[in-house]
Amino acid sequence: MTTRKTALPLYLSAATLLRVSAEGLATALVLTVQARTGNAATAGFLQTALTLPYILSGPVVGHKLDQAARPRRLVVALALGYAVAAGLLLLIAGESPLMLAIVVALVIGCTEPIVVGITSLVPRFVPPDRLTRAYGLEASSYNAAAIVGPGLAAGMAAWAGGASSGIPIVLCAVLGLLALPLLPLPGLTRPSPTTLTAPADPPADSGAPSDPAAPAGSGVGREAGALADVVTGGLLVLASNRVLRALTAATTLAWLGFGGVAVTAVLLAERLGADPSAGGQLLVAMAIGSLAGSLACARWLGVRHAERVMLAGLAGFGLALAGPAVAPSLSWAMLCFFVAGICEGPVFASTLMLRQRESPPDRLGQVNTTGGSLKIGASAIGAALTGTFAAKIGPVGLVLAIAACQFAGVVVGFVLLSTKRKDGRSRP
Repeated sequence: MTTRKTALPLYLSAATLLRVSAEGLATALVLTVQARTGNAATAGFLQTALTLPYILSGPVVGHKLDQAARPRRLVVALALGYAVAAGLLLLIAGESPLMLAIVVALVIGCTEPIVVGITSLVPRFVPPDRLTRAYGLEASSYNAAAIVGPGLAAGMAAWAGGASSGIPIVLCAVLGLLALPLLPLPGLTRPSPTTLTAPADPPADSGAPSDPAAPAGSGVGREAGALADVVTGGLLVLASNRVLRALTAATTLAWLGFGGVAVTAVLLAERLGADPSAGGQLLVAMAIGSLAGSLACARWLGVRHAERVMLAGLAGFGLALAGPAVAPSLSWAMLCFFVAGICEGPVFASTLMLRQRESPPDRLGQVNTTGGSLKIGASAIGAALTGTFAAKIGPVGLVLAIAACQFAGVVVGFVLLSTKRKDGRSRP
């Protein structure tokens, strides 16, 4: 029987395994398609199909988690759907009609948000006085997955060929799935309507929309209102709450730049006279730094300082990423990327803490998945802008542009946090 003491380690094990799979899926997909067809570009269509549904499926999955009387059933069902679809896609990619593979990829895009959505369940089995540590470890889970996932796919490809690169990715998904039924995931104890709209702690401007269980009107109007609430409920909370509004605006601007980091790292490695594959070393250095920063947060970061840490982390991230513009060698550039990762880790940990602190309990899942969807969308736009302007401004211009996005996020976040609350009081 799982106890509260063993619940967090078990959860982190299951969640990390699922995230390793999700992080490594794109790499395994490219390597598999390249091995089978000799044309890796085809995998680009499949990657688009993987991420495109997330814009809508993320908020829907978050809403269902918030409302589920038995969240374990939903979590296991979605994780099972993801694992089966991921295995099927890696089995048929490059060997079946493209449209069939795209349909399977769309299924993954509809189920994969559970990998992020389960973060909202942490407060259900972790005591309040241990949440800060739990969210620091949760952030490190994502960072570790970003290192291990692509590494497993690439390592398997080097050992057994690209067509086999998906084996460890599917295996991690299955192992994570097997651990989920053991987690203690009680249903949400619903607070009163007064608590939802004006909680005493966090602040009164939490912006929770009206109770979705009783929408105005009837018939078609009621159904339309319920559907709109599912899709936009998390967005309304993010927009209405001052802290969440500042957090979302700042990190979304930052991720507009972050979307170009992968391409920029490859171009930067070439500029410094190294092989283009050395760009992967820069990204690994950043991921290791992020892991170190997240683990430090698990020990020292307090929720009272989360806003300041978030802004300071973005500023440090921008400064560190501007460093490679003048780096004389790959080693110096790698050090800059490592420091950037150390700064990024606390940003993510602070993001999780602030969402949990400021969100109404029955909206936390929607807030997490909606915020993730906005960042993914911004990152996709950033990647497209990078491809558009790379030839014109070069790697130096790209790293400076990425850094500028971080500073823009800091400025916007600071301004929004500095605005007075509706009752005329400034946040201390």
